[in-house]
Amino acid sequence: MLVADLDFDFPAELIAQRPCDPRDACRLLVLDHRTGAMAHRVFRELPELLAPGDVLVLNDSRVLPARLQATKETGGRVELLFVRPPAAQPNGTGQAWEALARPSHRLRPGMALRLPGGESVGLARNLGQGRWLVEPAENVDLFEVMRRWGEMPLPPYVRTALRDRSEYQTVYAAAPGSVAAPTAGLHFTEQLLRRLREVGVETVTVTLHVGLDTFRPIKAARIENHMIHTEAYQVEPSARATLDAARAQGRRLVAVGTTAVRVLETLYAGAQCQGPALRPGTGHSDIFITPGYRFQAVDALITNFHLPRTSLLALVMAFAGVDRIRRSYAEAVSHGYRFFSFGDAMLIQGAEPAKAGR
Repeated sequence: MLVADLDFDFPAELIAQRPCDPRDACRLLVLDHRTGAMAHRVFRELPELLAPGDVLVLNDSRVLPARLQATKETGGRVELLFVRPPAAQPNGTGQAWEALARPSHRLRPGMALRLPGGESVGLARNLGQGRWLVEPAENVDLFEVMRRWGEMPLPPYVRTALRDRSEYQTVYAAAPGSVAAPTAGLHFTEQLLRRLREVGVETVTVTLHVGLDTFRPIKAARIENHMIHTEAYQVEPSARATLDAARAQGRRLVAVGTTAVRVLETLYAGAQCQGPALRPGTGHSDIFITPGYRFQAVDALITNFHLPRTSLLALVMAFAGVDRIRRSYAEAVSHGYRFFSFGDAMLIQGAEPAKAGR
């Protein structure tokens, strides 16, 4: 597939600059990917659109306020965006982090930088493309520094400041580690989740920490030549048991966002229909889902409208079909839907449970 096939036209004024208030008042384009039929709904109507017994799979990763303003010994300013926390550490004390530095061209290994609270970090190694391995002083807990001084890492196309950090956080966020929000989940409220449970929709949480590479455009001429990123995921035994039971009983798994898709398809890659998860409950997902991929776990998908030339759009096209997504995006544009992180949503459904025949 050519990367040009991931292009679509949209006016810049459709890029949402603020989240919808209330969250569940955003618009919802419902697509049946078997027939191509579309309907215009509101997100809070989701309990009417899902079925009793469906399992809603939520990514509970919490966005880190990972953007920090640092100062060189000469007084020059450097913006640090901490993009990859240390693995398997209970906190950030003394552990090296990968960070994106701007401007980067005058930085050198061994330089010391001072953070807003006076904390010291050192540039250990240049990783290329503006990325550095950054080592905090032994007594510096970067999680705590971010909590006190950090800014939320909004996408560059969002130019309006947040009223507060919670606007870029799902209501069920729990496990800190993402540098971008799993945005399909931003539309849920506590009240909507309660209504879904009341009508018999089960919820289960998994964790996949979102990295910046998720949103980077594909630059290879053919998307198959794109080097996909890896992201850390975790599925607790109780969640895994719930997912296995739902599949065994022929109930649908409804992924909330492409990150939940990546977790589910990583867990069940190579599994027979209705079989148990095959992959470990903790690891790194490097699955690259493009048109032609045969889904093993996901029956329905709640997702936002994605940027052109991204792996996210390729995944959605793989799930619903290239032509149907093209028509859906054109429909959304013609009806003035809001796009990208703070924009409106899609519900793509139509598959039978357990992926029979897919």
